[in-house]
Amino acid sequence: MTVPALLEELRRRNVEVRADGGQLRCAAPVGVLTPDLRDQLRARKAEILRFLQAAGEIVHQQRAIVPLQPHGSRTPLFAIPGHNGDVFCYRALAQHLGSDQPLFGLQPPGVDGQAEPLRSVEALAAYFASQVRGFMPNGPYGIAGYCAGGAIAFELALQLQRAGATVDFVALFASPHPSWYGPVPQLRYRLEQQVDRVRTHARALRSESGSGRIEYIAAKLRARAARRAAPREIVSDPVMAARARIEAATIAAVRRYKPGFLRGRLALLLPTREWLRAGNALLQWRSAATDTVTYCGPDGCPVDQMLREPYVGASAELVRRCVDEAVPTGRAHPVGALLGSAAP
Repeated sequence: MTVPALLEELRRRNVEVRADGGQLRCAAPVGVLTPDLRDQLRARKAEILRFLQAAGEIVHQQRAIVPLQPHGSRTPLFAIPGHNGDVFCYRALAQHLGSDQPLFGLQPPGVDGQAEPLRSVEALAAYFASQVRGFMPNGPYGIAGYCAGGAIAFELALQLQRAGATVDFVALFASPHPSWYGPVPQLRYRLEQQVDRVRTHARALRSESGSGRIEYIAAKLRARAARRAAPREIVSDPVMAARARIEAATIAAVRRYKPGFLRGRLALLLPTREWLRAGNALLQWRSAATDTVTYCGPDGCPVDQMLREPYVGASAELVRRCVDEAVPTGRAHPVGALLGSAAP
């Protein structure tokens, strides 16, 4: 029985095992610690202490590494969230990927309001790289990014490669190329959004009667007033204020970023096949790597819903395909190797 399995069995028996300096301390209900179990703990004391020490170092990592699903035999995925820094955008994906796919979120500084956000993609990537390498010095890793976080994920992979670590692939979820955040593309995008809104309102008004049109207009005016009041609410809420600072700093950083060239696999995960049309900002990444592959989600998936129900299950299947196609078969589990010295 491995050390993790032994500790899990003890936990089910309400046995608490902890390391206290160089000693192994146990606490259990009367009669649970049988002579045979005591002998087993004594015989494996050194192994258990090494495991607990290694596990404690992982738990006390800086806040950047958030273990959304730390177990499994597949290449671990380190995932950077969108511009608001919320790593829990990957929580549903971790659940759908299952118990054999490790997934760690990478949270940028400043989310908790205790530090100022970093203001360049290179600085954010360096911050994450130092902690990822502290957790797994040489990889191999899978690196992922969502929306604006895609640029940071890409730069993180470049920095890890330059440090000599192995990056199996970079997966970008609905991540526009940084050039899309420039003034002209953003103006075009806003104009397209405005035209779409006008068309939507026109269709809705045509389908309503006279009183229905009045109520529709009134509801839209109320929604507009609520949106205008939102900035005042953000200022009064420290959590929302910290998130707003992260958003502004991240978007400004990505707008300035000029991607390098990735020598490896870059996977573009698109909401639907409709996004394969020429000129799409997500496809501009194709020239940024030696090997670029594209995976498309289900028809009708909105671009901002890839990591949410009911579409996240399909996105999880894309990730599993990405890992299967990028990772050599038969390779040992790297996270398991990290604690290998503590387990037989």
